[in-house]
Amino acid sequence: MDESSDIVEEFLVEGYEIVDALDADLLALERDPGDPVLLASVFRRVHSIKGACGFLGYSELERVTHAGESLLSLLRDRTLPWSPPIASALLALADAMRLLLTTIEETGAEGAPRHDDLIATLSRLQDPGEQAALPAQSQPAADGGLLGQMLVQRGLINIDDIKFAAHEQQLGDPRHLGEILVEGGRVSSGDIVTALQDQEAHRSGLADASVRIDVEVLDRLVNLASELVLARNQVLQDAEMVADTRLTRTLGRLDVITTELQEAVLGTRMQPVGTVWSRFPRIVRDVAKACGKQAQVEMVGAETEVDRTILEAIRDPLTHVVRNAVDHGIELPDARLTAGKPPEGRLLLHAWHEGGQVHLEISDDGAGIDVDAIRRTAVRRGLLDPQEAASAGERELLQLVFTPGFSTAREVTNLSGRGVGMDVVRTNVERIGGAVELSSERGRGTTLKVRVPLTLAIIPGLVVAQGAERFVLPQASLAELVRLGPAAARGGSAAVEQVAGAPVLRLRGRLLPLAFLADLLMDSDAIAGAAGPAQAAGTVAVLCAGDRRFGVVVGEVRDVEEIVVKPLGAGLSDVQLFSGATIMGDGRVALILDVSALAQRTGVLAAGAAWDDVDPGPAPGEGGDELLILGYADRRLAVPLAGVARLEELPAAACEHAGGQEVVRYRDEILPLVRVRELLDPLAGHAPAPETLLVVVLTEPWRTGLVVDEVVDVVRLRASVHPQGRRPGVLGSVVVQGRVTDLLDLDALPDGRQALTSLPVG
Repeated sequence: MDESSDIVEEFLVEGYEIVDALDADLLALERDPGDPVLLASVFRRVHSIKGACGFLGYSELERVTHAGESLLSLLRDRTLPWSPPIASALLALADAMRLLLTTIEETGAEGAPRHDDLIATLSRLQDPGEQAALPAQSQPAADGGLLGQMLVQRGLINIDDIKFAAHEQQLGDPRHLGEILVEGGRVSSGDIVTALQDQEAHRSGLADASVRIDVEVLDRLVNLASELVLARNQVLQDAEMVADTRLTRTLGRLDVITTELQEAVLGTRMQPVGTVWSRFPRIVRDVAKACGKQAQVEMVGAETEVDRTILEAIRDPLTHVVRNAVDHGIELPDARLTAGKPPEGRLLLHAWHEGGQVHLEISDDGAGIDVDAIRRTAVRRGLLDPQEAASAGERELLQLVFTPGFSTAREVTNLSGRGVGMDVVRTNVERIGGAVELSSERGRGTTLKVRVPLTLAIIPGLVVAQGAERFVLPQASLAELVRLGPAAARGGSAAVEQVAGAPVLRLRGRLLPLAFLADLLMDSDAIAGAAGPAQAAGTVAVLCAGDRRFGVVVGEVRDVEEIVVKPLGAGLSDVQLFSGATIMGDGRVALILDVSALAQRTGVLAAGAAWDDVDPGPAPGEGGDELLILGYADRRLAVPLAGVARLEELPAAACEHAGGQEVVRYRDEILPLVRVRELLDPLAGHAPAPETLLVVVLTEPWRTGLVVDEVVDVVRLRASVHPQGRRPGVLGSVVVQGRVTDLLDLDALPDGRQALTSLPVG
């Protein structure tokens, strides 16, 4: 077999089935020649073989089936009557097809014998006048079947010997081919016996090694295996309360057998992704031709297997992505030559298994995505205001591609421009528990990464508890578990901080957004009694939603179990936090948390790249070039951390006036106050007075208090200052965490502060 052996094997298995069914239909037609349903069935079977062998390059099989198809076409259209010679010729056609299939299976090719006599007979029978010249039981000249071909290949006889025996049979000789050859002195009886034994051995080939099963039967088997897993879990849980060594050993054996059976049954539903990819070369060719482009497809890992249900779910999304890559990504030949690229574009499809999931990548070497065009379109459509668009990072802008109706195409064609497609891609992938990630480099190309689970029927999950209820987190979306102590959960530890009013966990130098499962359940009103006040201590489950990470604080972690996914009923179809349910070992129902929905609820996906694009640096006090990021209104301000003495929260009533300037009594001195909002935006006017003032106390020589709205973060910054934002009070602008941030000019603070320094307090 050649490199397309999988396709050839499938063709042979289906071919044997068709030929066996063809024999039965032809015998039924002899009893009822006028049955139009049987005639149509015979025609379709021969036509199916002809089309497949033409695609695979089996020319002799194509010639034979084409002659039979022409004859059957006349019979089907009632322009030619059925006759015994036609029945014999069509049965000979079935024999020739079986012989050619067997030869292909054994040798990988059709072999030397040709079927010119059979083809001539099938052609003559298309003329009613020729039928009278053929006897009713005539058999076209044959090549001796598999036995004759084996003898020829071994050099024991030649083609003339085969024609001699076939001629004798046509004259009415009832003997078998081997008997005629032996008695005619053409071959020894020992050679015939050996060849017959080999022929019998060859019959247990592909046709006997495989069987086709209805998909509904497979689904039924998977459901039964799932129920067995549930029963196993229940028995194992009950057995924990019985101290019986013999029972424990027996249940251990039951556990192993159940696991092996589950894997075997699920394996019957696994199919290579190549079954979906096989259609992409034709799609790429057609789309490229329609666009006046040149493109080729390369496939790596086409043998990677995934559940049939998953394949069906991602078939259309992947097709849309491939069409987009050719239509939007790959440039015209002239443009590629100008850019120093070959005129023919390259589309790479890559699949592999990793971490219990299937990873798919579709990448092209085209022009990449124009981020500036996305920015302009987002502003024009009102998705972002100009300031947000200007400060948005590249990754955040790329996420807008998945917005419904979003398109940067200048005109609508039959291929693109309507803004439908990429949002459906993400929706369909996330619906089956997968994730989509898009990356692009201008002038180099675009890559779309898709992660999907291996199967949806039985998955490993982490069982967690919140209050009296239990929930399941899919293990494929779980990165790690982090234990929080009581002080950390209350924000008293350096590990948990408040950024923009939201809790975050500083985990190995990265900021991880946090949410409390109890709060999420309370907000959703999903389960009465399950949600209570967030506990002071808990465990953070670090989850992955696409290329984003976030943490969910759960009350208790129970165990990791293989769970059987059950769909939610109609009454819970509107609840967005759950993707399904499962039955636990004690018979109680546990809901499966939808990681994508949790990410949406916590705002991780909407936040874009704010957490991931910039390294927030070490925690305060670890040294380095650090900035304190302050918030005022919807803007941000950076102050060198080296100039900050303390952060204080003071009552607003402590604010007084001296020398026309706001001051507060701070320790043993009077501290001048500068409201950052009014300093940087004099026309903004006074904001509503809060009950408390958040004051950043500066060190010498400034010794001033900055009144800010919020303290956002402490970051280490090595970027240069951009002069574009320079103005009174501001040295310039820096990009921090994907946002443009003003850098405060401490030397521009009002001079009145020096007159008030160190005045004694009366």
